[in-house]
Amino acid sequence: ANTVWAFATAGVAAETLFEAIAGAAVNRIGDFNPQNMANTVWAFATAGVAAETLFEAIAGRAVKRIGDFNPQDLANTVWAFATAGVAAETLFEAIAGAAVNRIGD
Repeated sequence: ANTVWAFATAGVAAETLFEAIAGAAVNRIGDFNPQNMANTVWAFATAGVAAETLFEAIAGRAVKRIGDFNPQDLANTVWAFATAGVAAETLFEAIAGAAVNRIGD
């Protein structure tokens, strides 16, 4: 997560690196915490690198852990999916529900 975040922040879309990380991340998605998931999809969306399998894996994992996401993680995740043009209706519904539950916090 940190490597792709750094490259995206620097404005460098090293596609070979992003593709390698996407493959490795899918296999280790169970080890990702909410910030790792949010930062990873943010980086791919920011760099404009498509990674449908990675986004699908993160969507599935994020829905299961949505209660652990802080407001910044929620915002970054939904922004990344929207920016990347990845439809993830179940994830968007889970994020909306989590956001509603936190209004007034």
